[in-house]
Amino acid sequence: QVQLSESGGGLVQPGGSLRLFCAASGRIFNVDTMAWYRQPPGKQRELVASITSGENTNYVDSVKGRFTISRDSAKNTVTLQMNTLKPEDTAVYYCNVRAGNARAGITYYWGQGTQVTVSS
Repeated sequence: QVQLSESGGGLVQPGGSLRLFCAASGRIFNVDTMAWYRQPPGKQRELVASITSGENTNYVDSVKGRFTISRDSAKNTVTLQMNTLKPEDTAVYYCNVRAGNARAGITYYWGQGTQVTVSS
């Protein structure tokens, strides 16, 4: 059983910072891309940032220059450092991990979500 455990969400004022952390545990192997998604109230879930096993990163335009994704592949953890937060960053943030291979199959795992609220 694979579990993704998230932490780090909360309430922060505009301009503030938060760090989200996600750790994968259980029988997980060949972890490839790790990512953070978010779902604002009343809107669809969107990809915020991703990082491959080769540590190539990708960000949605709205967070470029403010958010940084990083990973520890030895520990199967991924972190999202969020700076200069804006009210429009308010959402439930989800950790996502792609793992497996062509022979055994590819599986996408999801965390339970952590609330980030940016408000004065």
